[in-house]
Amino acid sequence: VQLQASGGGLVEAGDSLRLSCVDSGRTFSTYGMGWFRQAPGKEREFVAAISWTGGSTYYADSVKGRFIISRENAKNTVYLQMNSLKPEDTAVYYCAATRDSTGSSRRFSAYDYWGQGTQVTVSS
Repeated sequence: VQLQASGGGLVEAGDSLRLSCVDSGRTFSTYGMGWFRQAPGKEREFVAAISWTGGSTYYADSVKGRFIISRENAKNTVYLQMNSLKPEDTAVYYCAATRDSTGSSRRFSAYDYWGQGTQVTVSS
């Protein structure tokens, strides 16, 4: 599993962004996938996760109703659609893969592979 995240940028409050994370490996479809974020001076926190089939999704309360996680196994890609962005969403966003195919874990330690992160900055 080798994860490459992209799609970050500088936007204004209320705007949308879509992050992508591509796995160059051959076992993507068997992994649960998640997105985490880390703001300056803060710990890395759970944002969203999805099961290997895409049938189950999980969200942090802070993003529920605004962010949507999805995946395309044929493209080895997981997405994070971020709508109604707020300045407090500013962080480096990381995608991660877990051998737990349910993708239900919100724990940092449950994830086995990490991408390099992509910066999202939301101005007020």
